[in-house]
Amino acid sequence: QADVVESGGGLVQAGGSLRLSCEAFGIGFTINTMTWHRQAPGKQRELVAGINSFGRTKYADSVQGRFTISRIYDKDMMYMQMDSLKPEDTAVYFCAVSRYSDFQMPSEYWGQGTQVTVSS
Repeated sequence: QADVVESGGGLVQAGGSLRLSCEAFGIGFTINTMTWHRQAPGKQRELVAGINSFGRTKYADSVQGRFTISRIYDKDMMYMQMDSLKPEDTAVYFCAVSRYSDFQMPSEYWGQGTQVTVSS
């Protein structure tokens, strides 16, 4: 039923690119905000990027200018183009959705994550 599915992770060399995809199914409410989060070993989970239904975007300082989030608004789909990847970007990347427009509001459904590994 309700599910959030990420894909597109993998192993790349520093400077390379990946494009992550997220698709949500059976959420039960109209999704407003879709976000990407990541958790690296030994670090807290952090918001990487988000986009709401008004087109407002938010990026972590660490990825600003390198990652680009996009969304298909008539579908529960979201993408994140990741360019100029760094080893520090290595993490499990999670997609999350909520009914709220404010990025500070809690995510309500989470995917299982997709591993991104960037080699030096």
